[in-house]
Amino acid sequence: MFKTFDGGSKQMLNGTIVHEVFQRAARAKDFSLETLTKMADQALCSPQYLGDMYTLGVSQEEMKQELHDYLPSLEHWAKQYLSSSTPKAINLKIPSNSKAPGRCRDSATVVTVAELADIEENVWSPRFGLKGKIDVTARVRIQNPGSGSYRRPEEKTIPLELKTGKESNSIEHRSQVILYTLMSLERYNSEAGLLLYLKTGNLHPVVASHMDRRELLKLRNTLVHHIHNCVKKEAKRSRLSRLPDILTDRQTCQYCPQQRNCALYERALDGSSADDLEDVVRDFLQQETGHLIPPHLSYFSQWLLLCCLEAGSMEARNGRKRVWLEKPEESEKNGSCVGNVQLSGPVTVRSEGVFLHSFQRSNAVPQKGLVSSGLVSSGLASGDRIVVSDQEGRLVGLATGYLCEVSRTSINCTLDRDLSKFSGVLFRLDSDEGVMGLSTHLTNLSKLMENSQGSDRLRELVVDLRPPEFISNLSSVLPREAKDTVANILKGLNKPQKQAMKKVLLSKDYTLIVGMPGTGKTTTICTLVRILHACGLSVLLTSYTHSAVDNILLKLKRFRVGFLRLGQGQKVHPDILPYTEESARKKGVKSLSELEQLYNKELVVATTCMGIKHPIFTRRRFDFCIIDEASQISQPICLGPLFYAKRFVLVGDHQQLPPIVQNQEARSLGMDESLFKRLELHDEAVVQLTVQYRMNRQIMSLSNSLMYEGRLECGSERTATSLLTLPFLLSVQSELSAYADTHPGLDLAWIQDMLLPSRPVCFLDCSMVPALESVEQGGVSNHTEAALIHRLLSLLIKAGCKPCDIGVIAPYRQQLKSISALLLSSAFTGVEVNTVDRYQGRDKSLIVFSFVRSTSEDGNLGELLKDWRRLNVAITRAKHKLLMLPPAAHMALQSMSL
Repeated sequence: MFKTFDGGSKQMLNGTIVHEVFQRAARAKDFSLETLTKMADQALCSPQYLGDMYTLGVSQEEMKQELHDYLPSLEHWAKQYLSSSTPKAINLKIPSNSKAPGRCRDSATVVTVAELADIEENVWSPRFGLKGKIDVTARVRIQNPGSGSYRRPEEKTIPLELKTGKESNSIEHRSQVILYTLMSLERYNSEAGLLLYLKTGNLHPVVASHMDRRELLKLRNTLVHHIHNCVKKEAKRSRLSRLPDILTDRQTCQYCPQQRNCALYERALDGSSADDLEDVVRDFLQQETGHLIPPHLSYFSQWLLLCCLEAGSMEARNGRKRVWLEKPEESEKNGSCVGNVQLSGPVTVRSEGVFLHSFQRSNAVPQKGLVSSGLVSSGLASGDRIVVSDQEGRLVGLATGYLCEVSRTSINCTLDRDLSKFSGVLFRLDSDEGVMGLSTHLTNLSKLMENSQGSDRLRELVVDLRPPEFISNLSSVLPREAKDTVANILKGLNKPQKQAMKKVLLSKDYTLIVGMPGTGKTTTICTLVRILHACGLSVLLTSYTHSAVDNILLKLKRFRVGFLRLGQGQKVHPDILPYTEESARKKGVKSLSELEQLYNKELVVATTCMGIKHPIFTRRRFDFCIIDEASQISQPICLGPLFYAKRFVLVGDHQQLPPIVQNQEARSLGMDESLFKRLELHDEAVVQLTVQYRMNRQIMSLSNSLMYEGRLECGSERTATSLLTLPFLLSVQSELSAYADTHPGLDLAWIQDMLLPSRPVCFLDCSMVPALESVEQGGVSNHTEAALIHRLLSLLIKAGCKPCDIGVIAPYRQQLKSISALLLSSAFTGVEVNTVDRYQGRDKSLIVFSFVRSTSEDGNLGELLKDWRRLNVAITRAKHKLLMLPPAAHMALQSMSL
């Protein structure tokens, strides 16, 4: 449930680097002291470990001294067990309950290490419900002394676990190896494993009896049972379930990083009474949660329940179990998989631990049911997280990574493993959307309950809803040397935007900026950052998506405002790459002092809300945090960046897309309430941007009638009267008239009327056309409606509308597939077909909205169409013309004042 969030320790970091050095030497097959020293020095200069040292506040010299103490032992071990012509043997006793052929009683064997076959092998075991990365996979030779020298030794592949701490051969260490042997049974017939203590170079064999394995699996099953059943139903209402009792032996828990979460969960349970607890447990709970009052615990309990409900739905919808339970063709129909693909071309190294692969559909083994219309229509898209397995399900979870590019014939992706050695294998690539679950939600929620000054203040504002405070005099916060610069920046703004700037500068706690559609929200944020930068104030700029962050940075770039962009380069806009940490490090960051200079150089730092685990946030605090798309972000996620700033600005509009919540009960209990919506209670903190520069008057009026009570206004007469340009309209209308003349009784007047630019808003009543939706395995679609859209777009493009100015929106992915399949002709190149969510913050000259749902007796419009906020977003993407194909139940919109 909760991920550990402690910053680690010097000892843990040293152990990680020693692991890394050993694994590098294993890959290079060179354990000489000279090579080990070189590899250790390289590791100490690597970006990952420099960041860890920055977090812990330890120097490279300190780490170097401790690290080098291990190197002679590594060299000695390799000489003894690996490099020697007569490697040192290990005595191993295989238990009698082993399933190895010919073994009916305990037998002593001699084992020698032949080869280190793999490093950090990723193994998923559906059979035992375990997954993990094995430090080293070793190939060993096993000789039974009683079999005589004439018999060739048996070769096996077994896990080799590395330990850098005290040599204890403890039950904890041995149990870890036993679990790895269980996992390895998915690929190898592993009866044993090896435990290597790197400080001494001593190697211990670990053999598990049937009883050992059974007891470990019982513990695993108990743990999974409680996690899986963390929510129970009582009287039609969900509640948190009780976990196993808290241990009374506090020494056992002394160094556990989950102590606060353990105490919070216990306090969060309904009806839990301190009178029922032992004194030692009561003291522990008081120590960890005594600073919290009942409303704080209620907030934690409520959001923990919501997160558990949502996690259950995410697992059911996007869970990894379909990777081994569903055939590739079944998953392809759902749009969550591409099967029957193989490696094409060489694998290249993108960066340390990141490998670029290219896959293409295999023609060697055509498989019935697999999508054949090209990989681009598979349902997977650039940026999606994926997991790679073999087609037959024997090698599950070989690698994970991200899609870079999807074309009709190939898929390029970056993976955490080099799969070159599997060149002849057929693969399946599965969407891995649910992998992160809600761990970040829970981590932020736990941090909010922390006994610290920053968390105390946030609880006051967020949980207790203390009214925000403001300074009365602007001159007291505006530096004298910045006044002229700020005045020049303000010249290009309208009145509401200027009011927003003033409100932010006067704030002591927070400001909410309501960015209605087309009101220049991105421009407003960019201007705000410029003003704060001119005043010498530091800014943390965040949003939920990478594209939203980069859209603001692209504008900032034009004004020569310096910034540091955090995040993986493959997810960043190409024009922003020179400003990334990754790019700066390539220019030469090899020491902690250089890293500190990089992290502290710029006043503006930008990342997504999920990027707050970065080392920079362990030390740096900002004057302001600005969160774009705040009304779309779940409360716990929105909290994350706020821990690192004195004041914050939330920018959004709760009349547009809310946070995405899959679980219906969680939604009904308030999980779709954003922090923006919660804090909007305080009118004094809110500034509304009402002057829009996107839509013409008629389209704006529709949105005004739906959501904004007439508050939206056009920024200029030019915006208000702008229309779609169709230079060849007369020619198309003539063709339609001629066609109608030769077909008596055919009425095409409605099409001619629809084409007119002077009709910016058109509702096409399809209720008389037999266009019922169909529910397929991949979702809801309406093929007749898709065909109608295809025909309408053909006429509009023929009339002179540029394809790149056209956007098609549908609420269901299956309908997007149906429409896209009809727009494969080059004439439609540039037409964008997407969901409402993907269009947030963007616009097109012409928008066509497919409702998909037809008129039905039961009035079932689907959950997506019942949300007026989604409809508002769809409407307000159109600048000049809006075509809507609604079911009869939505035709009431026509009666609204336009």
